[in-house]
Amino acid sequence: MVQKKDGDEAKRRGRPRAYDPEEALRRAMDAFWKSGYSGTSLDDLSAATGMNRPSLYAAFGDKRSLYLKALAYYWQVALGTMRADLAQDRPLADSLMRAYEGALSIYFSGDDRPRGCFVVGTAVTEAMEDAEIRESLMTGFLEFDADFEARFRMAQDNRELREGADPATLATLATAVMHTIAIRARSGTPRADLAEFARKAVRAICG
Repeated sequence: MVQKKDGDEAKRRGRPRAYDPEEALRRAMDAFWKSGYSGTSLDDLSAATGMNRPSLYAAFGDKRSLYLKALAYYWQVALGTMRADLAQDRPLADSLMRAYEGALSIYFSGDDRPRGCFVVGTAVTEAMEDAEIRESLMTGFLEFDADFEARFRMAQDNRELREGADPATLATLATAVMHTIAIRARSGTPRADLAEFARKAVRAICG
């Protein structure tokens, strides 16, 4: 009987620990966000997710594969947030400002300090040497441009834009403002100052 009990305990110890894949991915993303891709070790990822190395490999693959999954997850969250904020049932200026405020909520979501944009803070430095990361960057930025452009074309149809405005150019400018906010948040610019910068940019874009 004792041997059976010991055997049962050994089996329980050997079973993989239950985990929430999305929560583990979010925690891994936070680890990369804090230290960058190169500065984040497998031990860091193991500590962040509560998973040992074999479990991490089984669930997500190697470090690079895990990073690419975290990057895709971030794009999903960031684009989803912006698309909701660019809703077409509000004036253009209000929609744009909500989009920038939504971005600021992400950039200032760190526990100890502003962390800016996950993409700008981690992927840009890796893109030169990694074609897949570079492709993810290009695809994500083009999606931002396309979403802004669609909103500007809707505003143009509603005569919210000045005559002769080019939605594609305005979309590129709107995305550039997003990048500027991300970089300055990471550098320590106060959130209130960045919100004011965004308001000025919105006024300039909307004319």
